Amino acid sequence: MPTNDLYAKDPGDAPWEVPASGSARFTWEYDAGRDRLLALYQKGKDKQWDGQKRIDWELEVDPYDPLGTPDEAMSLYGTPYWAKMTDRDKGELRQHFASWQFSQFLHGEQGAMICAARIVESAPDLDAKFYSATQTMDEARHAEIYARFLHEKIGLVYPINDNLQSLLGDTLRDSRWDMPYLGMQVLIEGLALAAFGMIRDTTDKPLPQQILAYVMQDEARHVAFGRMALRDCYQQLTEAELREREDFVIEGCYLMRDRLRGVEVLENFGVPKAEAEQLSERSEFLQLFRKLLFSRIVPCVKDIGLWGKRLQQAYADMGVFELGDSNLDLLMAQDEEIAERLDAERFAAEERERVAEVREAIESGAAEG
Repeated sequence: MPTNDLYAKDPGDAPWEVPASGSARFTWEYDAGRDRLLALYQKGKDKQWDGQKRIDWELEVDPYDPLGTPDEAMSLYGTPYWAKMTDRDKGELRQHFASWQFSQFLHGEQGAMICAARIVESAPDLDAKFYSATQTMDEARHAEIYARFLHEKIGLVYPINDNLQSLLGDTLRDSRWDMPYLGMQVLIEGLALAAFGMIRDTTDKPLPQQILAYVMQDEARHVAFGRMALRDCYQQLTEAELREREDFVIEGCYLMRDRLRGVEVLENFGVPKAEAEQLSERSEFLQLFRKLLFSRIVPCVKDIGLWGKRLQQAYADMGVFELGDSNLDLLMAQDEEIAERLDAERFAAEERERVAEVREAIESGAAEG
């Protein structure tokens, strides 16, 4: 079924065209490169995988409870709207919220694919171009997987959120070669990683858990790439140039924070926009979710050298300043371990099933004989 037939709201005209700016950069130095980036490039090649084969698409998903979301996590819980809902209504609300979340993941992955391709074009160094080429393939795979999950398992798609679209547009319109790194690798990818991780670690549904674990294994490399490239670059910038990038981060973080409400979903259930915004802001679950979502961004921004007073004050206002001391390397290592452990558990279970089938066939043959 065409995606346009599955949208909960009109997605607007397509294609969305963002004028390209900045220069395509060629280099004639083919033998030099930073060891860390070249090692990451090698890892990017080694870790390629096929979303059609690695993920068990035979697993069933209840579209009315795709993530096992508890009642208390729904922003309408405890309101008069919730009291009037039937069980069917509550199931549809869960379907819409899951669709909204995974739709933003899908649109973000398409944006990441385009930004990675832009980095291949605009980065001045060949080692960065090499790695970005592997990331472009990763992001294509992620978009493919999220689109399949929405089409086949949830049956509903939401348009891109206005704030996410605004940040993507700002990132792509900027002519400075480092801005796709900063906008996508640090802000959008960092936020996505935290969102993926929270759902991965709380859902009891095996298919979305698989999808998120495997995608996060790739994303950990992408954020590491952004950190390496930008840390080297920003050590050479002037105070004025650093301030420009900090202003971009501040605006981007406010945009991303305000993206998280899911107001579009509540509007589809008859809640006026102003009231939907208030209900979302009062949700204790959303407040916790929002704070955790910055657990990947704040330490990364600090690590690459953007930590001026205005930026620190903005994070203090958001209530996430203390996250700057989080151990980002530990979080990334855990993402790798979870994906590998999930693979090991799945393959061990499949091997046990094969052994049981062989044993059963042998025993059946012996009985007949």
